[in-house]
Amino acid sequence: MTTAPAADQRRLLDVQDLDTRLDQIAHKRRTLPELARLVELDSQVGDLYTALVTSRTAVGDLKRELTKAESDVEQVRVRAARDQARLDSGQGSPKDLQALQSELVALGRRQSDLEEVELDVMERLEAHETALAEVTTAHDSLASRRAAVEVERDAAFAALDADAEKVRAERAAAVEGLDAALVTLYEKLRAQLGGRGAGALRGARCESCRLELNPLDVEAIRKAPEDQVVRCEECGRILVRLPEPARG
Repeated sequence: MTTAPAADQRRLLDVQDLDTRLDQIAHKRRTLPELARLVELDSQVGDLYTALVTSRTAVGDLKRELTKAESDVEQVRVRAARDQARLDSGQGSPKDLQALQSELVALGRRQSDLEEVELDVMERLEAHETALAEVTTAHDSLASRRAAVEVERDAAFAALDADAEKVRAERAAAVEGLDAALVTLYEKLRAQLGGRGAGALRGARCESCRLELNPLDVEAIRKAPEDQVVRCEECGRILVRLPEPARG
């Protein structure tokens, strides 16, 4: 049979209250709304980043395509200019000059076709650059919002951690000098029973499990030696008996 001074058993309720506060702080820290918001923002930022990479790739590809299209047009222009210069000089046989004229006509058609290709690429590039600018703005804006939420989360963490540190100091003071075996049993039960290892007996009700106890059990508990550590028959936690109120 476990025994501990009645005063220590009653002080154990203060320790339980402080442990409950620490558990509440830890729960609040795990369930901060900022954490859920960050998860949501991370998903949105990830989607936008994927779109951003895709858009940048498309713009890069189109820029290379435009460079090639401009190069193709320039090559035809240079060749046409050279042929025109030869034709204007009048040098060569009539047959050669006639061939030059035919080639200039063909080069003109080729240049026109290539300029249409160039214009099409330019239009597509402009559209993609506009889309890229929009996606970049949206991504940067979302990243800024995420950074702001991170600041809010860190501030909330700091406040909760400060509260927890204060409560831990109060707990250390509350547990100091308590019967070692009583504390060991309490800690064991607390680990096994969801963070609560002790509760007061209030009337016929166990404060821990909120259940009404058998009247005969309550009577036996009341008659047990003051230093006997009793446990709730329903939940198994330490049941702390409080002094009976004085009767007039």
